[in-house]
Amino acid sequence: MPLRQDPRLLIDMDGTLVDSTVLVEATWTDFASRYGLDAAEVIRFAHGRPTGATVARFLSDPVLVERETASLRTHEEGTSEGVVEVPGAAALLATVPADRWALVTSASRLLAFNRMRTAGLEPPETGVFSDDITAGKPDPQPYLLGAKLLGVPPADCVALEDSRAGIASAVAAGARVIVVGGVTDHDGELPRVPDLRGLTYDAVVRLALD
Repeated sequence: MPLRQDPRLLIDMDGTLVDSTVLVEATWTDFASRYGLDAAEVIRFAHGRPTGATVARFLSDPVLVERETASLRTHEEGTSEGVVEVPGAAALLATVPADRWALVTSASRLLAFNRMRTAGLEPPETGVFSDDITAGKPDPQPYLLGAKLLGVPPADCVALEDSRAGIASAVAAGARVIVVGGVTDHDGELPRVPDLRGLTYDAVVRLALD
C-alpha cells in the first residue's frame, strides 16, 4: 500500500530519542543481583519492554511480581540522572508538526516525560505509555493505539525503533519501520540509521519510501 504524502511518525523513546543506557542497565543489574539472575539476560529481555513484563518473565510469585514492579517503577520515575538526547533527536522533532507524531514507549507517562525533559526534549502532545496498554511490545497494541490516536491507519505511519521488541511490535501493527541504532533484526530488510543526526521529517519519509 502506498504511503500517504504526509505520514504520521510513531517514535519510541529509550534508545531512539533518549539514551538512558547507563541508568537502565544499572537498574536491571541490581534487580538481577538481588534474585541471583544473569544480568545480561535480564537486560537483553528488558530492552523495549514494560517494566512489569520483565519482572514477570523472571519472577514467578504474582505477589512478588506486583511488589517489585511497583518498586522499580517508583525508582525509575524518580531517577533520570545520566539520561541524554540521542544525537539529532531535538533537531528532528523540531521539523515534525505536533499533530503528525506520537511517542510510543514502554515507559509510564511520568517516566517518559521526566527522561525527555532531562534530555532537553519537549514531551509530545500525543503518546502511548505503559499506563495505556494491556499488552506491551512486542505485541502490536502500542503501535495500533498510536496510529489510532493520530487518526490514521498504521499503514500511513512510519515507526522509528531501536529494540527487537519494538521493531516486532511496529511491524506486526503494519507500520513502516526505520531501525535506529545497531540492533541487527531485519538487517537488509528495513532501512536503518545509526542515530538521528541529519534527519528531518521529510528525510524520514524519503527513507521509509526507499
